[in-house]
Amino acid sequence: MDLQDQLKNLFPDHEPQDVLSEKENENKIWLQEDPIICKYEKRKGKPITILEGYTGANEDFKKLAKEIKTKLSVGGSFKDDKIIIQGDYRDKIMTILKDKGFKVKRVGG
Repeated sequence: MDLQDQLKNLFPDHEPQDVLSEKENENKIWLQEDPIICKYEKRKGKPITILEGYTGANEDFKKLAKEIKTKLSVGGSFKDDKIIIQGDYRDKIMTILKDKGFKVKRVGG
């Protein structure tokens, strides 16, 4: 007897919810028509990549920033509606965003 059967015996009237659909709803990010601008700069002699131009909710943009940072295993921050990633990762970030369905515009070289 597994855990699901035990729970059904204890709570016969309970209908289990689909846990996977809740996780999928958490990962959905609003897509926009305008492209996200991906630029390269040097600050204090160190390269950084800046993403700006997202018009959706700040929470969605923060989730996107966290996902990019974890996929690339780099540091970064979210300030003033901009994602700042440490290092020159324009090509990798652009492929990640295109796979998610965003339009991306490369600026600065």
